[in-house]
Amino acid sequence: MKQIRALLPVLLFAIFSCNQKTGSDNKKIFNDAFLYSKTVKKLNDVVLENNFPPMIANRNYTYATIAAYECVVAGDSSYQTLSGQIKHMPAMPKPESGKAIDFSLAALLSFTKVGNAVTFPEGSMMAYYDYLKKMSDSIGMSSSVLKNTIDFSDSISNAILNWSKKDNYAQTRSAERYTVQNDAEGRWVPTPPMYATAAEPHWREIRTMILDSASQFMPPRPPQYDIKNKNSIYYKALMEVKTIGENLTEEQKHIADFWDDNPFNMNVTGHVMFATKRFSPPGHWMNIVGIGAKTANADFNTTVAAYAETSIALFDAFISCWDEKYRSNYVRPETEINKVDENWHPYIQTPPFPSYTSGHATNSAAAAEVMTKWFGDHLSFTDTSLLEFGIKNREIKSFRGAAQEAAMSRLYGGIHYRFDNDNGANAGKKLGEFIVSRLKLKK
Repeated sequence: MKQIRALLPVLLFAIFSCNQKTGSDNKKIFNDAFLYSKTVKKLNDVVLENNFPPMIANRNYTYATIAAYECVVAGDSSYQTLSGQIKHMPAMPKPESGKAIDFSLAALLSFTKVGNAVTFPEGSMMAYYDYLKKMSDSIGMSSSVLKNTIDFSDSISNAILNWSKKDNYAQTRSAERYTVQNDAEGRWVPTPPMYATAAEPHWREIRTMILDSASQFMPPRPPQYDIKNKNSIYYKALMEVKTIGENLTEEQKHIADFWDDNPFNMNVTGHVMFATKRFSPPGHWMNIVGIGAKTANADFNTTVAAYAETSIALFDAFISCWDEKYRSNYVRPETEINKVDENWHPYIQTPPFPSYTSGHATNSAAAAEVMTKWFGDHLSFTDTSLLEFGIKNREIKSFRGAAQEAAMSRLYGGIHYRFDNDNGANAGKKLGEFIVSRLKLKK
């Protein structure tokens, strides 16, 4: 983290030095879609560094992107507030009449301030926040405009943070822990190598954004657990996971690695154990939003809106999926395969929560519907998200195609049955379509 902060002035100088102008053009410096994507990436890096579980990471992105979006709304009458569209979201503060405000800078500052408040350690985003303010001085922004901009940004940030505190997140921190029932056939139990306790069993109690309830898009019941009947749906699905895992092609391995998105992977080599970090699934999709916006040559306001709506879809998708996970409490393939072959292990590490349905399949399908709304169904792009982790890029033909590939990656990785992925993707798509039909960001 210290190295990242040390490099921050250099990185931002590189961003701004090629854009610096004088006079009336100064106001355009912050109205840069690429700069906003870089700002989201800063929060993504903080989330990665501090091991936030995927659903909590996405909570961080959601409130920060909504704060930025509401600043855009205040300065662009072609966009409309989320207040009222999100039923429980209060009305947002209005800019004071007659005061000059740079709404793009306000959006950047609000994103950074809210992102800082909902993450840890304290102050993780403040070096970036302070540098944005200093940059306004270096490009000649008047002190009165900067003050007006900060005051308005703070009013939005404070309103969003006050609203966020009522989503039941704090209450779930002290909720009853999940009880593992080792004697119940077909029920989830912790998996190697960490044998970690169940992650976020109360996430379905978080207040939804757009959904009427956590169970609104409940998937069909999973196949009945039946390990003894070799003709059962369950047994055939289990053997498919085992067979595919034992015969992976190089392309399938790349797909599994590329969409692994395990924020905290425990590596075991003999008696040596060490952890490696990557972006979580929502972090990966935040990167995809930025790549999609750049590929589509989207302007600042469109980019901010696309991030906000995608975050909202992911927010509700996590609640919906976790509602099902802890309803069905379905056993992971690894647990059952190891009963007959103790040396078998999945290609990627099994995460610590029940199998049905696939979170990645659900969330990716929901995000893809929102991204398709903003940038179309045929926007092809190169996903460079994993290059910093030594994993080569993938060529993506469409957002829905990316979602389908993300779902299949879990079968290739050996951590999900096919029905986990298929039913999760179907539920996620319906949820995404519902979000798109309900939210009207652009007038």
